[in-house]
Amino acid sequence: MPTTIQPPNTKGPSRRQGKIPGLAAVVLLCAATLAGLFASGLLVSGRSFYQLLTENKHLKEAINNLTDEDQIGYAKVISQQTRQGQLHTRLLFVETDRNDPLKRVLEREYEIPGDVIYFDALIVKFTDQLVIDGKERSLYLWRRIYGETMTPHQGLPIEEPGAQPKRYADIAAKLSLRDRKRFWQEIWSLANDPKRLEHAGIKAIEGHALYKELQPGLIYVFKIEPTGDFVCEVVPDL
Repeated sequence: MPTTIQPPNTKGPSRRQGKIPGLAAVVLLCAATLAGLFASGLLVSGRSFYQLLTENKHLKEAINNLTDEDQIGYAKVISQQTRQGQLHTRLLFVETDRNDPLKRVLEREYEIPGDVIYFDALIVKFTDQLVIDGKERSLYLWRRIYGETMTPHQGLPIEEPGAQPKRYADIAAKLSLRDRKRFWQEIWSLANDPKRLEHAGIKAIEGHALYKELQPGLIYVFKIEPTGDFVCEVVPDL
């Protein structure tokens, strides 16, 4: 039998072939979207940061167990000396335990030019989106200390930005190391972008720095009022 020769295909690419450019575009779009989400910190191990907050039972319980805080630390003068016409204040700063104001969880000494000292804290609020009883819960993160002749950016750090404060060790104690690290990175990011996590039920009040003229023989006790106001009470150093 004679061999049948198929005529060449003159009708252009098949329908299957025609789908390839469109599929490639979809793949590229998905890749770009995922890259953007990872870059913004909204994806953690394939899930969103919002899912971490709302679906992790241990983290939700820890947030709900946050109570109204009162005393969050204190400071006192160790010494004051004048050198080359400039007064320098050496002070002890103490961060106290959430449940026991007599227990110290952090102690640092600082030397600051002058006697007017600024104490800067970041207040982070979890709204009723994340709290079962509908009452706001808050975290208070100590940021830095600086004098009136210094800019805030020249301030000396109290807590390490991005790290888990000892005061809140129970908040993410049962999270994986990766989720724990991501949680605190995202919380600390609010210092530079207070509205970053509003969609997830978290907001921050930035710039809560108060200042005092420090004198020897006194203790400066820092407290947070239920309204979120940052205040300082002065008592004698007995």
